[in-house]
Amino acid sequence: MASESVFVLLGSNLGDRELLVNQACKMMDERCGRIVAKSRLYESEPWGFQSEYWFLNQVVKIETTLSPDVMMNALLAIEEELGRDRSTPHDGYVSRPMDLDILYWGDGLIVENQHVIVPHPRLHQRRFTLLPLCDVAPDYVHPIKKKTNRQLLDECQDVGKVNIY
Repeated sequence: MASESVFVLLGSNLGDRELLVNQACKMMDERCGRIVAKSRLYESEPWGFQSEYWFLNQVVKIETTLSPDVMMNALLAIEEELGRDRSTPHDGYVSRPMDLDILYWGDGLIVENQHVIVPHPRLHQRRFTLLPLCDVAPDYVHPIKKKTNRQLLDECQDVGKVNIY
């Protein structure tokens, strides 16, 4: 099977955030494919909910031979191993030690099933996603919006604070 480039957003706002991001990268490199690029680390205020704990975010580019469904299962297992608890139902977003989101797949693959949605449906609304994404893929064209990540960042209405860590 041919290798595809996949962009994944990491986010952590509980525990030793930097250690958790590094552990998640190591686990993804071992299980999902080879990490070929990493953005800088960013610190961002919570988006969509209130918390005193800010997030540490990073985008990585992975070369993988996995399918989107298999990759998603691997990412969910990594989240769980790093302390994410999805057993308690909640309404909306909550603090978490690790969150892994697939942003883009390959040369613009569009996937929408009950398990995976690619491109990520809210990536264009979030500065904490677009800033690190522009570090590794500023000219990548969103397959639905038909704009580059740089253009999406320039047009983004999100006013949440995002700083280089």
